[in-house]
Amino acid sequence: MSIAHPDHAVQWAADSAPPAPDYPDSFWRSLYFFNVYRLVVAALLLTVVAIWRDSLQFASQNLTLFAVIAVFYVLFSIVCFALVKIRWRFNLQITVQVTADIGFIVTLMHASGGISSGLGLLLLASLAAAALISRGRLTLFYAALASIGVLLEHTYAVLNYDASVAQYLQAGLLSVGYFATAWLAHTLAKYTAASEQLAAQREVDLANLAQVNQLVIQDMQDGVLVVDAGGAIRQINARAEHMLGLPRGHRDMLLKDYAPALAESFDKWRDGRGGIDANSGPLLGDAINARFVRIGRTRQVGAVIFLEDLSRAHTQAQQMKLAALGRLTANIAHEIRNPLGALSHAAELLQEEPAINDTTTRLLAIIHDNTRRIDRMVNNVLRLNRGDRAERESFPLVDFLRGFVEQFCEVEKIRPEIFAIELDTAPRVLFDRGHLNQVMWNLCRNALRHCRCEDASIRIRVGVERGGSIVKLDVVDDGPGVPAEWRGQLFEPFFTTAAGGTGLGLYIAREVCEANGAAIDYIETPAGAQFTVLCRTGG
Repeated sequence: MSIAHPDHAVQWAADSAPPAPDYPDSFWRSLYFFNVYRLVVAALLLTVVAIWRDSLQFASQNLTLFAVIAVFYVLFSIVCFALVKIRWRFNLQITVQVTADIGFIVTLMHASGGISSGLGLLLLASLAAAALISRGRLTLFYAALASIGVLLEHTYAVLNYDASVAQYLQAGLLSVGYFATAWLAHTLAKYTAASEQLAAQREVDLANLAQVNQLVIQDMQDGVLVVDAGGAIRQINARAEHMLGLPRGHRDMLLKDYAPALAESFDKWRDGRGGIDANSGPLLGDAINARFVRIGRTRQVGAVIFLEDLSRAHTQAQQMKLAALGRLTANIAHEIRNPLGALSHAAELLQEEPAINDTTTRLLAIIHDNTRRIDRMVNNVLRLNRGDRAERESFPLVDFLRGFVEQFCEVEKIRPEIFAIELDTAPRVLFDRGHLNQVMWNLCRNALRHCRCEDASIRIRVGVERGGSIVKLDVVDDGPGVPAEWRGQLFEPFFTTAAGGTGLGLYIAREVCEANGAAIDYIETPAGAQFTVLCRTGG
């Protein structure tokens, strides 16, 4: 059998003991003011007896006892301040203090002639304060101690000093007052504790709500500013800072110093000149729309200002129009294919007739060329909604480009020397083969249309970026380039400068690239035109 070492047992007991409760500062602050009250009362009683001695009711029965107890009462109050400062055991400390108050005051009451001195009333304040400070703990116990002390003092006075038995009624009423005060203070303490708990919970809820509101405001797509009655900015989210610029001073800077045009609209709205709909209209070059929402009952209190980026709204509207246009053209394309096929077939049959003249042949060629053009346009339109059907695969880009150039030259009946493939590396790409073939065909056909058709007039350059994770594919020609006024419309649908073009080639190329996680853009160069495709490296 093994015996545990005593030190280990003590250490285990210390580790397993529950931690002492950590009382908030408000408890200790209340106990501090309670000691201030105790010191004032003790000092006042000592001063009274020092000046008037036993000429008053105080100390009328035993001056020496009264003076000694008053001095010890003052010293005890000073010691209590030291205990409060070091925050020594709150519950035990308040119990000791209240018990000492009862002992000191009952003794002072005895030295002053008993119940008739009126000093017993001082215990009412002590009991009430103890109940409120301790939140109702042991309140009735303190009242019982005070009642017993008063009754014992009067009993001692009756037995030794021939005090009036009838004054038991006064002692009893005083005891009832002790219990009534203790019970009332206990009830108030319960309500106070409940109110504090509710206030603490509300504080947590408000803090959580404020944090949620902050997150919501920061993540909003619209800019948000909160402006008070004085025109100072109380809150601003990141979107508003992006629209208006970063604040140039402290957070509570004036709106007129941060955004003068917006401040002018805000002043008009606050003065009732901003319209009933609280919408100021476009600002900052028609790029931002401001909407004001009052905070309180009147506009003078302040407002929440919502900033809407009109360019984003125009982009969304444009996307909706393009989506509707795509559905419409797709339906029309399906309806066109059947009669178009019939026209093309009829033209081919007429060309096989033996007795046709040159005029008829020329007209049939026009019909054939235009039916092919319309058929190509229909196919392009039908591909608009198929960009997301990408079947990506990893393959060597160099082998693909060589095969593409050979096929392109054969179909377009051009010399292979027009193309030049410049390789900085030989990467693999992650792309749909058919989609990449379609993109390259559109880019190379545009380059062939505008280049000089000399050796190396069309250059295909291959490189890598971002540490080898991105493949850069350039198609460069030696033509006149794209005029500056056309560059913003290159990738818009149905924009074309060629007489027989559909205006869908570059638009479809961009859609196809996006479906494959790639990007295509036009790069300005000193001479010629350059289109760049950035795609992911294949594993």
